[in-house]
Amino acid sequence: MKLNTFLSTFLCCLYFAAGSQTIYSIDASGIPEEPRNTLKLGGEGENGQSIAVNNQYISLNGKPWIPITGEFHFCRYPSRYWDESLKKMKAGGINTVATYLFWNIHEQKEGKFDWSGDRDVRKFLELCRKNGLYAIVRIGPFAHGEIRNGGLPDWLLGKPLSIRSNDPLYLSYVEKFYKAIADEIKGTYFKDGGPVIGVQIENEYQHSAAPWGLTYPGQPHDMTASERDLALTQEGVGVSRENNPYAALGNDHMKILKELAVKAGLITPLYTATGWGNAAIVPNESIPVTAAYAYPFWTPKKDISPFFLYKDMRKKPDYSPVRYVTEDYPVFPAELGSGIMTVYSRRPIAVHKSFDAMINRCLGSGANGVGYYMYHGGSTPHNDAYYFSDEAYGLPKISYDFQAPIGEFGQVREGYHRLKLLHWFLNDFGDRLAPMRIVLPENVSSLKPENISELRYSVRSNGTSGFLFLNNFQDDTTMTYKRNLRFSINTSKGKVNLPASGSFDLQPDENLILPFNFNMEGVNLQYATAQLMARVDNPEDLFYVFFAPEGIKPEFSFAPGVNVNALNLTTVKNTAGSTIVTALGDRAEFLITEGKRQVKVLVLTKETALKTYLVDIAGKRRLIFSENTIIPDENSLTILGRENNKLSFEIYPKVNSGTIRSNNPLKSTKAGSKSVSAYSITLPQSDFTVQSVKFGEKKFSIKLPDLSPALNDIFLQIDYTGDTAMGFVDGNLVFDEFYKGMPWDIGLRNLLSSNKAREMVFYIRPLHKNATYLKDLNQSTLPDFGNSKSLLKVNSLKFVPEYKTVVSFQ
Repeated sequence: MKLNTFLSTFLCCLYFAAGSQTIYSIDASGIPEEPRNTLKLGGEGENGQSIAVNNQYISLNGKPWIPITGEFHFCRYPSRYWDESLKKMKAGGINTVATYLFWNIHEQKEGKFDWSGDRDVRKFLELCRKNGLYAIVRIGPFAHGEIRNGGLPDWLLGKPLSIRSNDPLYLSYVEKFYKAIADEIKGTYFKDGGPVIGVQIENEYQHSAAPWGLTYPGQPHDMTASERDLALTQEGVGVSRENNPYAALGNDHMKILKELAVKAGLITPLYTATGWGNAAIVPNESIPVTAAYAYPFWTPKKDISPFFLYKDMRKKPDYSPVRYVTEDYPVFPAELGSGIMTVYSRRPIAVHKSFDAMINRCLGSGANGVGYYMYHGGSTPHNDAYYFSDEAYGLPKISYDFQAPIGEFGQVREGYHRLKLLHWFLNDFGDRLAPMRIVLPENVSSLKPENISELRYSVRSNGTSGFLFLNNFQDDTTMTYKRNLRFSINTSKGKVNLPASGSFDLQPDENLILPFNFNMEGVNLQYATAQLMARVDNPEDLFYVFFAPEGIKPEFSFAPGVNVNALNLTTVKNTAGSTIVTALGDRAEFLITEGKRQVKVLVLTKETALKTYLVDIAGKRRLIFSENTIIPDENSLTILGRENNKLSFEIYPKVNSGTIRSNNPLKSTKAGSKSVSAYSITLPQSDFTVQSVKFGEKKFSIKLPDLSPALNDIFLQIDYTGDTAMGFVDGNLVFDEFYKGMPWDIGLRNLLSSNKAREMVFYIRPLHKNATYLKDLNQSTLPDFGNSKSLLKVNSLKFVPEYKTVVSFQ
């Protein structure tokens, strides 16, 4: 018994060669510890709604819940397009939106608060409510966010006070700011039936700061931190190894800030604080959130990060050490670098394959919440006096694209599609995952990021069932092909051999989550070599969706005697110990019958899964397969197609053609399978010729086209080789870009909709041979300078239409 107890507590990781096959053994039979309810968090909403927090996870209405938080700064995006963007986020599986309220943008002049136009936080939160999204408001007073002074107003520098301290005068200004926020968003709180479930107090307090914007060329950065904290203040997110003699005062300041927020009326179930790098929190009254940036711009050079190695994040969060007792709080990474900014001297390229790999790693390391900074890019506002962008750090003055899943102009990118597959999994099965314990292989303590050959894996389990996590991605290098993998997972109900016979391979840059002993409507799925994506329960059909990356044969093992019928591209084989179902192609289907209940299983290739949308339309949940961007609404779909005027989509399960209509001619087309309805819509072709006039080597103008009703946007694509690029309208800077070795993509619709902008002027500076950031760019595509010290070349100018149509359902 003692040996069994020891094995259930500690991992026994044995792997050995069986021919060319490697078997990894792991003991997942241990029972998770009971959660402790000691945190002063949580609250009630209208109609019996509730949020609770224990030391392991958050609960929503009594069920474990994993928040999926996407950062979107409303003030950095035109308000007329907020609704469209929030719908895109919801379609991508986001369930919570985080947003900053930058103090200096709302109170640029002392005592004069501005909540108008793109600053209208109330309108933004009401749109979150309309779209079924929760919200977390990040109220500062210090924010960072690559905003001038980290969000602190310029006029604070001229006041007789010490910022970010318990200075009474400073706190009086903070109190006024909090009161103005509370008055503006009154009635939007969870307790009132609104979307606001959380408030973040301060940001990276006693860890990081930003330079004051009032500075002089060549001057060392003068940081926006309390004077007592300056010696320990660092630039950017990182590890803080020094002991802070003022740590107790820091925690006390955070407590006072929370008291001021509550006094103002900012009352929510959740309060968060950045907990990484020894930052201060409100002990027992805030969730310390963590961060992970694989491609930081604040480091001197590229470096291979530790954020793709599994670990126990409950014991050792990223950017440790921390000043709180880690096992007293749930693990909530809220700033996962889904993208990154560029500064003049550093221009890291965020690889979108890293996005889902990092989430896989975090979930496999015990995370019970995920959050992205940024999920949606934007453009930093400016005024007549200065740019709100953090110019002292050398950031673009306007662009805050962040290389995010949704770009500065609403572009849906690769990372969006990769992440949505995990989001749907968490939304449908997070209540099962959240209470599960972490089980790690023995080599995690010695495995280094530079080790690209050893397998990286982890298990989360409740002792009987669970999920196997595999990651074969590492930033700034390429992992080896992991071949002939097989796992032996010990559970309280016996061993699960995954697969039962044979093995599978995992390609470089891929990651995977595989279920074992999964309860599928009363039927035990012993294992699957395909990743679980979603569960759809409509009145007339119930089905589960899985997908598998290239090179992996999807195999499903059930107990012998389970009634399984092959429907499409599947085979069923009964053995002495199991019923094995194998998917043989894309959109394979099989049916499980248990008593009077039938469960269908749909198996996709990952290539198809990435082109899939999970939507709720006309009261039913369906899958949409499309190369186009799909934006669902209550009873309709908006379909966006870039450059191609033929928009096509397929619906699963199939629908009656009489229930679907469009504002443009809708044509039925041949479907990929009998379970699918297929349609296409051809819109009038829009062709635009770029008319440009040069004014010397660096400057040219472009006449802007008209935005027709059939178009959602027109993008101007500038393929150039240069240093910095700027776009002006009527002499005002409206767009800018730092060269990163790829074309500059500019969405024009906000200009074209105003009917004011008819011409843009561009100014591009030459790229210099000794530029410090060239080391960040793709080395295979670096320009050839020849004997020249600089280079400037505009290779092409192109208008790219984004077509739009709406499909309605009865």
